Amino acid sequence: MSSILYDAQGPRAKRRNVLFTGIFVVALAALMWWVYTSLDDKGQLEWSLWKPFFSGTEAWSTYIWPGLQNTLKAAALAMIIALPLGAVLGIARLSDHVWVRVPASIVVEFFRAIPVLVLMIFGLALYANYTNVSTDDRPLYAVVTGLVLYNASVLAEIVRAGILALPKGQSEAAVAIGLRKNQVMRLILLPQSVTAMLPAIVSQLVVIVKDTALGGAVLTFPELLASANTMIGYYGNTIASFTVVAVIFIALNFSLTTFASWLEGRLRRSKKSTGAVVGVEMIEDLETVGHAPPGPGSDIKE
Repeated sequence: MSSILYDAQGPRAKRRNVLFTGIFVVALAALMWWVYTSLDDKGQLEWSLWKPFFSGTEAWSTYIWPGLQNTLKAAALAMIIALPLGAVLGIARLSDHVWVRVPASIVVEFFRAIPVLVLMIFGLALYANYTNVSTDDRPLYAVVTGLVLYNASVLAEIVRAGILALPKGQSEAAVAIGLRKNQVMRLILLPQSVTAMLPAIVSQLVVIVKDTALGGAVLTFPELLASANTMIGYYGNTIASFTVVAVIFIALNFSLTTFASWLEGRLRRSKKSTGAVVGVEMIEDLETVGHAPPGPGSDIKE
């Protein structure tokens, strides 16, 4: 059976694919066995190294949970600030006014070109020299500042690309019925582009969660990875501690992407309809913006 994208495989191609699959499975099994034997030879699989995570709550309550709380706090604050800021900057870059579009473009391109770690370091120096923020709170402020400045710039480009991806007929039709520019953006373009932008936005939110670890590595911010380093110094279980932290990060990011996939599907299903019916309230709203009443052929629900 042929497809639009490719032709059906012949007997030789099927045999070749089966051979390559077998080679890959054998190579993967050999790699996993080598990793297992290497860890076992180094004594990294001994129960005493993994015991703190499965018997008792000391490791969780003393190290992992406080670090996880700080990770979630920094990531949540950065998301709450970066999402609306990125949307505003993205819309501003599409403005017809030069005095709005040019400054927004400069801000986005400037902060998007600087590594997020550099922004965090500058933020720490800024709060230390020019503010009264306490020493204990400076790392959190610096981490959130760096994450917001960088990710808001990236999100601005996502928003701009999502809006520009819509057919021009959407905005032209909205203008034709008398909607103002801000109404076109707020009522027509943004609601339609949200679904298309959602996967890219979620990917950037995952980046925010992972980049909190930079604050722990450089700015002494007590997030999850930094707590793991402290835990390693106490228990002496490097592989076990990093494995547990990696599993926690995977669970966090997987939960975030799963929720986003569910939300995207829900939004797509909610937009499916057999056709819009214009109600009396909509007609009155259109009349307020200077649009004449519809003709006798319009479909008006009374």
